[in-house]
Amino acid sequence: MRAWLRQHRRALAAAAGKIAAQRFAAVLNALVIGIALALPAGGYALLASLRAASAGAPLEPQLSAFFKGEVARAEAEALVARLKADSRVGELRFVPREQALKELRASEGLAEVVAALNRNPLPDAFVLRPRAPDAAVLEALAAELRALPAIGHVQVDSAWARRLGALAATARLAILLLAALLAFGLVAITFNTIRLQILTQRAEIEISKLIGATDAFIRRPFFYLGALQGLAGGLIALGILWGSLAALNVGVAELAASYGSTFRLAFLDPGDAFAVLLFSAGLGWLGAYLSVSRYLREIEPS
Repeated sequence: MRAWLRQHRRALAAAAGKIAAQRFAAVLNALVIGIALALPAGGYALLASLRAASAGAPLEPQLSAFFKGEVARAEAEALVARLKADSRVGELRFVPREQALKELRASEGLAEVVAALNRNPLPDAFVLRPRAPDAAVLEALAAELRALPAIGHVQVDSAWARRLGALAATARLAILLLAALLAFGLVAITFNTIRLQILTQRAEIEISKLIGATDAFIRRPFFYLGALQGLAGGLIALGILWGSLAALNVGVAELAASYGSTFRLAFLDPGDAFAVLLFSAGLGWLGAYLSVSRYLREIEPS
């Protein structure tokens, strides 16, 4: 075990030495990898921020119904009790006008407006969810409620949330496709870099084989070289992402403040950041593996 670890340590040192000897080319390769990885990583971070901001949005079908102002509380409560007995209704929550005003007063930025009102302008209302998440059932209930003389307005609340969910799913698929295409390109970059290294060291490899070096011994430094190159690209990608989000948040903060919100674009959490580094290092290792496996067979001592 100790000898095995020593061999890997020497291979890692040899790979680091190659990078140090060709630092300009290594920096350019890492920069290309970092820019390419920053694109899907930035898209993922943006989706994660939007998902967190919309976490409280109702994605289940539901509707809100508002009584007319002149409807008596007893009549409103009787209608609510009748609707609760309907087999199509799964959940119904009655919202008295006093409670609605209290919630509005607690909303950020609206307390002064509510305090200036001489009376409560809000009607009694209720929020209804059907027993089966079927849009047709919800529309039928909405049509029946609109026909009632006691109901002033009916609003289907979750259509926009379902559209947002569908849009987010499409965006996630687009990011995955982009990441797959860029990953293929990054493997090709590493493949070509390692190929040039192999051709440069062709004579050294032939001599090593003549004195009995195994293929595993020869391959090991190239594997570490590819992994280190990919890891450096991952670090650059995270740096680009952090700087980009910091710059964007200056404008986002001003826009969110105008709506009374504290929304910010969040950086990747530690687990996701580590996954980016692991993914980039894995791509570098894969490119090195393919390149070494392809070209090492062609180099045989003459």
